Amino acid sequence: MSAYPTVRMLIGSEWIETGGEGAMPIINPASEKEIGRAPKASKEQLDAALAAAGEAFPKWSGTPAIERFRIIRKAADLLRERAKTIARVMTLEMGKPHAQALAETRGSADLIDFLAEEAKRQGGRLVPVRSHNLLEQRVTQEPVGPAILFTPWNFPINLPAKKIAGALSAGCSTILKPAETTPATTQMLAECFVDAGLPEGVLNIVYGDPAMISEHLIASDITRKVSFTGSTAVGRQLGALAAQGLKRYTSELGGHAPVVIGESADFDRTVAACAATKFRNAGQVCVSPTRFLVARGVYDKFVTEFAARSQKLKIGDASVDDSVEMGPLAHGGRISAMQDLMASLGGPEGEIVSGGAALDGPGHFFPPTVVASPSPSSRLMTEEPFGPVAGIVPYDTIEEAVEIANSLRYGLAAYAFTGSLDESHYLGNSLRAGMIAINHFAVGSPETPFGGIGDSGFGSESGVEGYLGYTETKLVTVAKSAP
Repeated sequence: MSAYPTVRMLIGSEWIETGGEGAMPIINPASEKEIGRAPKASKEQLDAALAAAGEAFPKWSGTPAIERFRIIRKAADLLRERAKTIARVMTLEMGKPHAQALAETRGSADLIDFLAEEAKRQGGRLVPVRSHNLLEQRVTQEPVGPAILFTPWNFPINLPAKKIAGALSAGCSTILKPAETTPATTQMLAECFVDAGLPEGVLNIVYGDPAMISEHLIASDITRKVSFTGSTAVGRQLGALAAQGLKRYTSELGGHAPVVIGESADFDRTVAACAATKFRNAGQVCVSPTRFLVARGVYDKFVTEFAARSQKLKIGDASVDDSVEMGPLAHGGRISAMQDLMASLGGPEGEIVSGGAALDGPGHFFPPTVVASPSPSSRLMTEEPFGPVAGIVPYDTIEEAVEIANSLRYGLAAYAFTGSLDESHYLGNSLRAGMIAINHFAVGSPETPFGGIGDSGFGSESGVEGYLGYTETKLVTVAKSAP
């Protein structure tokens, strides 16, 4: 097991261990023991980070794209070299099984690679002129300016990597505020960029009180872009703060993903994929499949097999056992949320088929839980559980399934499994979400946009959109000089 590193903020060229507002404990959610402490930034330290980002922006944005590419690509190579060590720290901080933590770290290097390439590819375009008097019209994408990045704890490498790489590739300087519970993992990612030769002030990291930090950083005249991943409630608040200063804003918020399962779907393949994906990261995934809408002809069989598979998952402390398949929830608050949700069940609200109660002993462990026949209006079917809980509902027609799937304001991801080409086209066109996967669950790749609609936010990260989101469009049109 890797030792837990000393947690430090990065402001300009300095790594800082002491926070102006003191320190906060870092707790291993599997053992509930303190494993380290993180500095809490003061407003003076935040101002220093803003000044560093402001000073670095003109130099970094003026750096040739090929040079930005080389530095960012080197950071990706360093991340791959250090992946095993970083994955161990991730498991300590948030309980993710080692195999999942390692896959996330290595996959994040691929994300960084792709976005680094965008620095070379996005050269703008020429637009045909309409007048003999015009010589040219060109459109370019200019870096928007210093960007403030907020990331949560559930993917402490993947989510910062998307934001950092997109911003740096476009030529923006940044200040990152990661989750208080997973600071070291993100710090180790930042070290890869610094060691790759990133100039001082281009990437800064601060920790501390989320409300104070977000309000102070977003209000600054230096800040020109805000990117947030987290809950819908907080996303609204930060969006309002950004709007007051007309700051560009990208948000990836909550989800409550439906899965439509047709009678023609390959049953064994479908139920295996559903059970494995639902309980990945203990269900603490914004695009986690949660509302399973199953054709009545295979409903009973699906509930039985899904519950049986979920009960076979090995639960435990992944920091001491690499064979663990599902770790703890992030903190005690998540256990309370699951228990509160369980108390709402019964009768038309849904019946617990398996799981349903927190496990005894140290650690924030809650077992995979399967709930049969919750009504579409139940809490489970209308509120994102963000935990290892699945609701399974029968439907009689595909139109009914789509109506239930589209009944919420969430619109991040949606899934479907079917053996019918007609159903596949219908579902792809009818399901309301920013990302739809049919006969699989892979909605995130370096090349494709990741984002939602409605209460799931707006804008996208990853793909070319992950670069363009940190730019502004400029038109330059040139006419012949007057005779």
